[in-house]
Amino acid sequence: MTRTIPEDPPAPDESPSERFVALLEAHRGILRRIAAAYCRNPEDRRDLVQEMTAQLWRSFPRYDERQRFSTWMYRVGFNVAISFVRREAVRARHAAPGDPEILVAGAAATDASPGDRDLRLLERFLAGLEAFDRALLLLYLDGQPHAAIAEVLGISETNVGTRLGRLKERLRRELDENA
Repeated sequence: MTRTIPEDPPAPDESPSERFVALLEAHRGILRRIAAAYCRNPEDRRDLVQEMTAQLWRSFPRYDERQRFSTWMYRVGFNVAISFVRREAVRARHAAPGDPEILVAGAAATDASPGDRDLRLLERFLAGLEAFDRALLLLYLDGQPHAAIAEVLGISETNVGTRLGRLKERLRRELDENA
């Protein structure tokens, strides 16, 4: 059975796996955005999306239908992403330098359009943030209201506004320095 509104309560004949797949499909972009914010390498992004999906499925029996699925999905996704980045950081310390992707990215940086340059600056800014601030900014860039951001991150709406103001000011300074 196909529902038009993914946040609807499950249909009586719908299995948990059917419900999970429907909700996951309706909100798939969340996982891609989180992965893009935490991983530069396309293979790492795919691995992270798989890990987030697996954790969402393992946690699905504990999902509380009273809260929005997207909010719950962000919480689980950010937790998995932060753990993934920590594991990758340990792995990277033991890896050999000279990644060919770095050379390709460096060569491509010289002939990019201004829009591409701005996107790269934003990606670099995001990559330089602590995990919590990265999650905060990603939720903001994703168009989430302060109330939803506060719920996902477990802070007050006032704190969301304050932290976002500081992040925006920091981003402005960095953009001015790179102008």
